[in-house]
Amino acid sequence: MKKSIGEETASSSKPGLWQVWMLAARPKTLPAAAAPVIVGSALAWQAGQFRLGAALAALAAALLLQIGANLANDVFDFHRGADAGERFGPLRVTQSGLLRPEQVVRGMWVVFGLAALLGVYLAWIAGWPVILVGLACILAAIAYTGGPLPFGYYGLGELFVFIFFGLVAVGGTYYVHTKCLSSLALYASLPMGFLITAILVVNNLRDIESDRKVGKMTLAVRLGERGARLEYLFCLIGAYLTPLALWLAKTSPAWLLLTWLSIPLSYRMIRMIWQVKGRPLNEALAGTGRLTLLYAILFAAGLVIGAW
Repeated sequence: MKKSIGEETASSSKPGLWQVWMLAARPKTLPAAAAPVIVGSALAWQAGQFRLGAALAALAAALLLQIGANLANDVFDFHRGADAGERFGPLRVTQSGLLRPEQVVRGMWVVFGLAALLGVYLAWIAGWPVILVGLACILAAIAYTGGPLPFGYYGLGELFVFIFFGLVAVGGTYYVHTKCLSSLALYASLPMGFLITAILVVNNLRDIESDRKVGKMTLAVRLGERGARLEYLFCLIGAYLTPLALWLAKTSPAWLLLTWLSIPLSYRMIRMIWQVKGRPLNEALAGTGRLTLLYAILFAAGLVIGAW
C-alpha cells in the first residue's frame, strides 16, 4: 500500500527533533490561522485605525493558537484511540512514537503560554476583553478533542470552527486595532468562517471511515460522503455570495468582488472533492487552505483599494 510522505520519513529514518516538532505543528494548517487576521487588519485599515503592532501580535498569536490546537489534537486523539490503524492524514507524532504524550502536552502548554503573553500585550493596547477572547480560544482548542465532552467527536466541529475562525478571529483582530466592533467586521467574518469550515469538512471527509470505526461521530460521519460534499459546496458558495451581497446592499465597495478571481481554484477543489476519496483528499485539503489564504488576500485588497 502506498505510504504518505510523512510515513515514508518515519519508516526510512527517524527525523531530527526539530523536524519532529515541525511535523507536530502541521505548518500546512497555518494559512487558516493567518487568513482571518489579514481580513480583520484590512478592515481596520479601511476604517483608518490600522496599527502595525496590533496586526503583527494578532497574527503571531493566531499562529501559536493554531499550533497549540494541533498539538492538543495530536495527543488527545492518541489517548482516545482515534489515530489507531491506517491513517490517510499527516503523520501524528504521538501515535507514531516520535514524541511521548507528556512531551506533546508540555509543548502544547508552552505554545499556549506564548500566545497568552501576546494576549497580554494586545490587552494592554485594546483592553481586558481581549483576555476573555484569548482564554475562550485556548479552551476551545483543547475542548475540540480533549476534555469530557470533545465537541469534535459529536459533530460540532464545524460550528465551533465557524465561530472561532470566522466571527472571533476577524472580529477580534478588528477590535485590537479599533477597540470596537462594526457590522462590516461581522459580515466580513462570514466568508472566513465558511472557507475554514470547508477545510475541516475535507479533513473529516477524508477520515470518514476511520472516524466511524473508532466512534468519532463527526458531521461527515453523520451526513455521509454525499452530505459532506454538499456541505463543502455550501461553504464555498456562501463565501462567494457574501461579498456580492455586501456590494448589492451598498455596505462595501465592488472591489470586494476581487475575491471572485479565486473561483477557478475553488472550482478545481470542488471537482476534486467529488472525484476522489481517502488519501488523495490530502491534496484537496492543502488546496482549500491555499484557497482560503488567497481569498483573504483578495478580500483585504478589495477593502484597501476601496478605501482610497
